[in-house]
Amino acid sequence: MGNALSPHSRPDITVVIATRLRPERLGYLAELHASLTRQTVPWEAVLVLDGADPALLPEPLAADARIRVVGVSRPVGAAAARNLGLRTVRTPLVCYMDDDDLVPEDSLAIRHHRITETGLGWVAGWSADLHSDGSTTIWRCPTPPGVHQPGDVTGYWASPEAQIPLGQTMLLAQTDLVLAAGGHGGLPAGEDFLMVNGVTNLAAGELLPHVVYFYRQHPAQMTAGGANGYRDLRGPSREFAFRHGRALRSALQHSPAHGQELVS
Repeated sequence: MGNALSPHSRPDITVVIATRLRPERLGYLAELHASLTRQTVPWEAVLVLDGADPALLPEPLAADARIRVVGVSRPVGAAAARNLGLRTVRTPLVCYMDDDDLVPEDSLAIRHHRITETGLGWVAGWSADLHSDGSTTIWRCPTPPGVHQPGDVTGYWASPEAQIPLGQTMLLAQTDLVLAAGGHGGLPAGEDFLMVNGVTNLAAGELLPHVVYFYRQHPAQMTAGGANGYRDLRGPSREFAFRHGRALRSALQHSPAHGQELVS
């Protein structure tokens, strides 16, 4: 367990992380990396520097051969940064993490085992809020545990204002499926909802009743303040994402190819 894996093991999984290397978040990024080093299956990571100075990269990440740094010359936002990272992924499976969060040591292994065993397009696990005192609270999303056919997950999103059916960081997915879904859509907020819509409408998957991601609650969250305009844009972005999911499901259900698997 823990650090027993060689850094040079051949991975099936790439973790894509977009970051602006903000000073108040560098410690969190280092902790995320430490949690990755404790994973029990091989992995590699693409760290997309969204207009950030590479000189700010914490030394443990800079020295880790499993991490490939992708520089972006100017800030382009989370959606574009993640897509530019996805462009470089060469492994069959991909997942996303944020630079201020953590993952339990079996996060990749439990999803990797299941997606390999079943051949599903995606496998997700539960997310839990990580509070400043170290306690956690599981977020039980509207989507219930179990296998879900294409389009099922969209049906668990009741309205634009309601809880989203799944979070993007909960998913481990076939890389080609995420590419076919268009990656993260062109929204200033809620771009991750579009990715979840695409992936879960195009292929069957499964939600495991097991925590695979810790979502850190702290004042420097990108979604916490109004300085970047996130709150002002959240409502319109959620409405677009909600309509996108419904429209995509409808279009696919009325397609002559409906029912055929996109990924084998």
